[in-house]
Amino acid sequence: MQLEANVVTSFGENIDIVRPSEQAERKFEQIIGQSTALESVLAEVEQVAPMDSTVLIEGETGTGKELIAHAIHNVSARYGRPFVKLNCAAIPLDLLQRELFGHEKGAFTGAIAQKIGRFEMADKGTLFLDEVGDIPAALQPKLLRVLQEQQFERLGSGRTHQVDVRLVAATNRDLAKMVDRGQFRNDLYYRLNVFPILLPALRERREDIPALVTHFVERFSRRMKKQVDRIPPETMTAFQWYSWPGNIRELQNLVERAVILSKDGVLPNPLHKRRTNPVIPTLDGTQAIQSSMTLEESANSLILRTLEQVGWVVGGPHGAAAKLGLKRTTLLARMRRLGISRPVPQEQPDELGMPEGIRWED
Repeated sequence: MQLEANVVTSFGENIDIVRPSEQAERKFEQIIGQSTALESVLAEVEQVAPMDSTVLIEGETGTGKELIAHAIHNVSARYGRPFVKLNCAAIPLDLLQRELFGHEKGAFTGAIAQKIGRFEMADKGTLFLDEVGDIPAALQPKLLRVLQEQQFERLGSGRTHQVDVRLVAATNRDLAKMVDRGQFRNDLYYRLNVFPILLPALRERREDIPALVTHFVERFSRRMKKQVDRIPPETMTAFQWYSWPGNIRELQNLVERAVILSKDGVLPNPLHKRRTNPVIPTLDGTQAIQSSMTLEESANSLILRTLEQVGWVVGGPHGAAAKLGLKRTTLLARMRRLGISRPVPQEQPDELGMPEGIRWED
């Protein structure tokens, strides 16, 4: 089974994929895009998720590392068990130790009750440690021990606890260079780096930006109860060709700002002071989009072009649904809503000797 991303629309080239089950699609439904770079990541997720191995997710800030960690958990045998997360950045040593392993009542001044740590909370499930490169050196041996032996002691207790935890770690730092500089234990690095997954920056998957923009516009307009039904092409162009140093998180925040500022159902360009490229890639090359097109009209045009490209084949790995990154049933529903169906001229005359004309099919 190959996984595919569930997208709203896509302007990138499609790669050949085999559609996953409905259950797998539901577990990946928050992952937006259809770029080759994203599909490669999802293929790696599919490979490692059932194996229970430690995964190290690397990538720039805002690339969606927590979302991928959730995806690994969701397609593993631990799905339905706890998914526990902890951001290790800027947490003092003592506090981070208590967060990871817990403490007993009276273990230190102010410990008025027993506290369960994240490893214990994640027993039989998955623990996601974000910004693992920020773990203090003094705590790294204890983390290594629990990863190797699945054992730990709460602070203030001599009792050893056994756990069954699958670890997924993430970092935006270069751990290999930190090892070379003596800032990170090499044995812990090797234990974490069993199966590395490198997330691409948003600038490396620009063909996914229209789908992401549309997704966030729909989310925020629904949340704010504002109707936004048109994204001008110059706005989409600005989104697609901005450098995005903050990646998807920055895109999400800017779309939220644009929805707040929207008037008369039109999404404004929050990047209007920045330089952008006036060309938008489409499925069949580059093409300028007419400024008068609404979101519905843009979707209609994209679906029609894709159907024509594939000879009006809807399903299958080479069909329009796969190229658009949609489920077959979703595409059919959209075609019905937009009034799109295939005209099929009938070459054979009917009983009266007259052509049957046009027959419309899904």
